[in-house]
Amino acid sequence: MIEFSAEEIARITGGRLTGDPRLTPSHVTTDSREARAGSLYVAKPGEHADGHSFVGAAFAAGAILALCEREVADDGGSVYPAVVVPDAVLAMGELAKEAVRRIREARSARGEAFTVVGITGSAGKTTTKDLLAGIFRSTPEGSATPASTIAPQGSYNGEVGVPLTVFTADESTRYLVIEMGATGIGHIQYLADLVAPDIGVVLAVGTAHAGEFGGVENIAKAKGELVEALAPDGTAVINLDDPRVRAMEPRTRARKAFFTTFPEAADAHAARGTVVAAVDARTTEDGCPAFGLQIDGGEPLPVQSRLIGAHHTGNLLAAAAAAHAAGVSAETIAASLSSQGPASRWRMERTERPDGVTVINDAYNANPESMRAALQALAVLGRGRRTWAVLGAMLELGDESISAHTAVGTLVVRLNIDRLVVVGREARPLYVSAVNEGSWGNECSFVEDVDEAFELLERELAPGDLVLVKSSNGVGLRHLGDRIAWAARAQSTGTAGTELT
Repeated sequence: MIEFSAEEIARITGGRLTGDPRLTPSHVTTDSREARAGSLYVAKPGEHADGHSFVGAAFAAGAILALCEREVADDGGSVYPAVVVPDAVLAMGELAKEAVRRIREARSARGEAFTVVGITGSAGKTTTKDLLAGIFRSTPEGSATPASTIAPQGSYNGEVGVPLTVFTADESTRYLVIEMGATGIGHIQYLADLVAPDIGVVLAVGTAHAGEFGGVENIAKAKGELVEALAPDGTAVINLDDPRVRAMEPRTRARKAFFTTFPEAADAHAARGTVVAAVDARTTEDGCPAFGLQIDGGEPLPVQSRLIGAHHTGNLLAAAAAAHAAGVSAETIAASLSSQGPASRWRMERTERPDGVTVINDAYNANPESMRAALQALAVLGRGRRTWAVLGAMLELGDESISAHTAVGTLVVRLNIDRLVVVGREARPLYVSAVNEGSWGNECSFVEDVDEAFELLERELAPGDLVLVKSSNGVGLRHLGDRIAWAARAQSTGTAGTELT
């Protein structure tokens, strides 16, 4: 972490300091349970709890300073050392912005490069972030140690998660990879202003959060804020396979790098930037993407990923294009992509149970595009096996919710998925559409909640079955996926009912 004294924090955030101006935190957290010796505890108001209620707990755990919106006193009436600001989250952002500036300045003074990559899109952000960080951490030829790379844990991609990621970087950081999410116009612009990305990657424009944005066109407008934020010497990485992303090209002053699963599209764009393409794209018997990685028409280099699903081909290409823009060799990129499997939980996470059941837990998030991709992967991977789709609601789709769930139910039947289990009232249109499409009897089941779904699966799963679990994060099916994945092992060890959290 770039260290700031309490006095500097007050100056940068425009806050009022109560306490010793020399206090210098060495760690930042918004969760009092994660506070430790030397922490700066950010007391932000939340949907379900106010961080100010936990200031005492944070200090008991070792925090030395708080970033607050009001003073907080201990039981004896003494005010905790703090910087008091009007908005703690915005103050976090200002501090993160200054941290990035100082890292860049310090490394430049030493003649060392520093590259910030921002990644956005309606689906695939976390996977692409993990892949790119993996490439950067690959030991380059002639170097004794991997490049110091900071990337968010899980899916820290908002106005709180991005600063928390930045606070884990310091002057030794060579690459800073930032995942950028948004639920409205201006959100990406705000995050880009904090980190000043050198490379901006736009993966896709889908219907996730369509209700909050007010339509898909507004989603495209918001995602394009990333390429608009790039300086002329930066690089915009653009998905040619998505028409709405492709249309963002005129919105940037930066250099362009394009990626596509259609090599024939390369020639039309070669004059306007680098083109990274997948030659002879396919999936292996294990459902993993494989292709020849071609950069600017060069000799294709073999890539055989350990991720599951053809839809990851685009994520692999996006990571390759961003890494190439950052100066990594094609050989290093191809080798790293072939060595990497899932790095974040609940994203096509595959578990082989001792009884022969395979569980694919992809329930960290869901929208119509990712739901369709996961079901197609299930159909391909499940040839010769009985397949199960255990599906919950896709949230935040607004007026499109019923039609989107209806389309998924129809797709399940048309892909010949053997068994469909729909969990929860919000997903019921999915069940109804599957029945209307011709799924009869026990081919299609509706259950009210996770416990009922677990009981059904415990009763009916058989050796050789392949189970996909998918829903939006808020529905909680990722924990159902864990229960299913570990059920056979738990029974064999006498710990049935154990749930991973």
